[in-house]
Amino acid sequence: MVTPAPAVAASEKEEAGGESDIEAPAAPGSEPLDQLERSYGAPVSRDRGQLVLYPSRIQYPTLAAVLAGEGFHMCADLCAVDYLTHPDRQLPSGVTHERFEVVVNLVSVEHRRRARLRVQIPESDPHVASLTDRYPGVAAMEREAYDLMGICFDGHPDLTRILMPDDWEGHPLRKDYAVGKVPVQFKEAPGPRP
Repeated sequence: MVTPAPAVAASEKEEAGGESDIEAPAAPGSEPLDQLERSYGAPVSRDRGQLVLYPSRIQYPTLAAVLAGEGFHMCADLCAVDYLTHPDRQLPSGVTHERFEVVVNLVSVEHRRRARLRVQIPESDPHVASLTDRYPGVAAMEREAYDLMGICFDGHPDLTRILMPDDWEGHPLRKDYAVGKVPVQFKEAPGPRP
C-alpha cells in the first residue's frame, strides 16, 4: 500500500524554494478572449473550457502553424459539417455564416489542452488549404470530407474518394443529396394474410 505524500502549504513551498500553486503560470489559452482574438487575429470563444478559433479560409493554414508552434502537435480529428438547414446558427461577431464548416481538433499533449478550429466554407467555392504538410495524419480525414461532403483541400497529395466508388456521383452526406430507393424483392414471399 502506498501512503500519500503529506500536503504542503503554498507558503512552505515558497520557503523551500519551490513554486507556489498560486504563482503557477496560466495554461495556454486561458487569457481573456479579447486578448486571444488580438494575438491570433481571429474570433475566439470557449466551449466547455476548450479554445475555439474561427479563422477565415486564408488565415486557416497560418493559424494552424501558429498553434503547432505553441505545442498543438497532434490533429485528433477533422470533419466537415453541412449547415444547410441551420443557416442562422450562433457564431461570434465577425464570422460570416456559410453553408459548410470544416472543424479541426488539435491537441497539445504537453499542456494537456485542446484547440478547435472552425472554418466557414462557402457553397459556391468549397475549397480550403490542406494541413497535410503540418499534420500528415490528417490526409485520410481530408479525403473523407472531400468524398462525403465535396470540400476540396488544396495542396492535398492524393485527394481522391476514400469510401465511395470512384464513379459515384455526388457527395452523400450533403443535406440536399437525394436519398434514393433500392427496390427490394423477396423470393417466395407469402401472399397476403386472410
